[in-house]
Amino acid sequence: MFGSNLLDRRGKAERVADQAWQHLLSAAGSAGDSVRDATRTARRNSSGFADDATDLVGSAAEEARRRATLAFDALAGRRPALPWTLLIAAALAGAAIGWAAGTAARAAGSRDRAADEIEFVDVDRPNSPAGLDG
Repeated sequence: MFGSNLLDRRGKAERVADQAWQHLLSAAGSAGDSVRDATRTARRNSSGFADDATDLVGSAAEEARRRATLAFDALAGRRPALPWTLLIAAALAGAAIGWAAGTAARAAGSRDRAADEIEFVDVDRPNSPAGLDG
């Protein structure tokens, strides 16, 4: 009586353990599928982020290199070179603005001269060029 009860309990515990083991395997399998899907999605999404990060790090590295070179030259006592491109661009922009202003001023001046050249005729004068007296 006592022994049969022990065997029944042992069988029940083993059955519960077997069921728990099956549930664990099932959960691990579905979790593995979810992890694989998440990994694929993350890999697809992260490739664009990686490209952006590479560009950002590359440009930051170039800027750091440029600043380090300028600092080294300053410590060595070398003066920085003149920004010739900027100076030439500013000169060309100034010339274009000056040319446009000069052209506008000449056009405005010629309009004023045309208005000054108009001769007004007084018809009440006896010797007027209108020739009404005849």
